Amino acid sequence: MQLQKNISLKPYNTFGIDVSANYFSSFSNADELAELLSFDPSLSVLTLGGGSNILFTKNFDGLVLKNEVKGIEEVTEDEDYVYVRAGAGENWHSFVLHCLQRNWAGVENLSLIPGNVGASPMQNIGAYGVEIKEAFFELEAFNIREKKVYTFSSNDCEFGYRESVFKQKYKNEFIILSVTYRLRKTPVFNTSYGAIEQELERMQVKELSIQAISRAVINIRSSKLPDPAKIGNAGSFFKNPSISKKQFDALKEKFPGIIGYENESGNVKLAAGWLIEQSGWKGYRKGDAGCHEKQALVLVNFGNASGREIYDLSEEILQNVKNKFGVELEREVNVV
Repeated sequence: MQLQKNISLKPYNTFGIDVSANYFSSFSNADELAELLSFDPSLSVLTLGGGSNILFTKNFDGLVLKNEVKGIEEVTEDEDYVYVRAGAGENWHSFVLHCLQRNWAGVENLSLIPGNVGASPMQNIGAYGVEIKEAFFELEAFNIREKKVYTFSSNDCEFGYRESVFKQKYKNEFIILSVTYRLRKTPVFNTSYGAIEQELERMQVKELSIQAISRAVINIRSSKLPDPAKIGNAGSFFKNPSISKKQFDALKEKFPGIIGYENESGNVKLAAGWLIEQSGWKGYRKGDAGCHEKQALVLVNFGNASGREIYDLSEEILQNVKNKFGVELEREVNVV
């Protein structure tokens, strides 16, 4: 554990934005974290996991802490479930693969999502018809002010669409240390969302398994989402917006091709990518900031774009979509 000064954060964010932090260190347990937080209580603190859901628009005037809490262990089991605890600093996709190797079901649809385990409940990550709240059991989080570890149940987390108490109510108050998942011994397959069934057919899968679903998801994601190691991005930049059924019907008359899915509340969730693409942004580039050519939902850094340039591009897209469809998009990525 070593405190470093004026460190570039470019290697620590998947957008590859070159900003610096006044102070930087990593931690691997609660004791190290407590010691680092005692260095200068007046400093602003930012915790980084995989850096895959953040856009830096300026240097960080404070202390950046890299979460390196590792370890995966089976805590207990019952007739139907196995309970598995993972350190918040574990790579998410590596954790999914760990589960697949042991036939623990529930996270296969979430394969290849970038980032670390700690971000999974913070964001309530989701893909292809599954959200992490369905496999979540509990987490341990460190209270920055009290320097004390608390346990949060699923109810405590108040999960919503890409939301939890850690993004709003308790923002910048807690640092997640570990997450425990409740995984099924007997899988319940979810293949109805997106192109999973078509991909399984293309793969000529004869017997459905969580491993086959994972491979299908990986194939689909790889075909349309850019690899952050090759081109800077943070995955989906915007959330899919929800509107009333009445508003959707009115838009459907004007734009017959509009994509929408009715949700539990009776509202309709729109495909943000479709709205952005129809507004003419897919494949757009200005300098080194742009919109991916295969998925309009993904903003990219072609090389040396600043965070401000990418943010300004997102502002233009938000305004353009609102003017065209009367729908307000919301950023999924955290802006710092």
